[in-house]
Amino acid sequence: MYAKRAITAVVMTVMLWVAQTLPVSANVSISAPSAILIESSTGQVIYEQNATERRSPASITKVMTLLLAFEAIDRGKVSLTDQVVVSRHASSMGGSQVYLAENEVQTLDTMLKCIAVASGNDASVAVAEHIAGSEEAFVAMMNQKAEELGMVDTHFEDCSGLTDSDNHYSTAKDVAIMSRELTTKYPKIFDYTQIWMEDITHETPQGTSTFTLTSTNKLLKQYQWATGLKTGSTSKAQFCLSATATKDGIDLIAVVMGAPDNNHRVQDAQTLLTYGFNTCNLYIDANAEDLAPISVEGGVEDEVGLRFLSEFRYLDTLGSDLSAVEKTLELPESVEAPVGEGSQAGRAKYYLNGVEIGSVPILYAESVEKAGYTDYLKKIFELFLL
Repeated sequence: MYAKRAITAVVMTVMLWVAQTLPVSANVSISAPSAILIESSTGQVIYEQNATERRSPASITKVMTLLLAFEAIDRGKVSLTDQVVVSRHASSMGGSQVYLAENEVQTLDTMLKCIAVASGNDASVAVAEHIAGSEEAFVAMMNQKAEELGMVDTHFEDCSGLTDSDNHYSTAKDVAIMSRELTTKYPKIFDYTQIWMEDITHETPQGTSTFTLTSTNKLLKQYQWATGLKTGSTSKAQFCLSATATKDGIDLIAVVMGAPDNNHRVQDAQTLLTYGFNTCNLYIDANAEDLAPISVEGGVEDEVGLRFLSEFRYLDTLGSDLSAVEKTLELPESVEAPVGEGSQAGRAKYYLNGVEIGSVPILYAESVEKAGYTDYLKKIFELFLL
């Protein structure tokens, strides 16, 4: 019986390792030469094809532009109500644009719509200049952020992706990384990327006119669970798309690079997303229960509270019965003072069919100082008063 259980555990371990480290290609056929599919909350790769091949990203470059814009808003450096003045340089941008005029003023909120919905190169440059002072300074920020995120195969030359420079490149994997960073940290981006059509008003010395922003992401109309994110196309890059979708509590990101045309780009993304939703099952433990305190030896307090560092998520692609997941707490019976708030006390470990699938640290919820002579006297005095 023991040997049977041991063999089962070994087999499960190998299967889990395979599922989490190797791309699944069965039943997936796409036209794009480079692609990746990940589950957003865990970052787990579900499918990949030449995902680290460097390619021109075209306008999905703007995912990083939007990420830095939302970071600047979050830090209080800029706000959505800021008045963004369009420079001559910004107004001169070709390619996809919203026809901003030199010295035209739009709110940052409107500019973000112009970027996320209509992929405006002019709006991208105007926002870059508003945040960093110049496009060049903003591009330096983009490359710094890429390095921070571990995007080892990415280098930006501009903030819009309009350039055809060989020194402006990324990969499907790196695009997925920055797309995940943007969407998980700043879900407000979906307020913009789910817009199909919206009017903006140009107010210039020459007069007032209305311009209709129309989404470049046709997936929004063709796939009911689509939520974004960004398209891109040039003659060099061909057709690219970082597509996000949500269904039954699962958030997926599919990146397609180098598709031959828009129809194939959309179809490839839809194929990947559908495959993901049909394959994935997500186990979530919110770790919301109260943890019993543990005793403290030699401290000013006799016990210390505990808390989980975070919730636990596990993505299964094998069709496993996730109701069989078991959770165990590994904690000491007592701890010696001093105890630092936020330091690790133990772990919550999760098992599926006897195989560990992950863990979450359990931390001390407060600090407990080491007791001194006067602290012991105080405790003795309190005992006499009982």
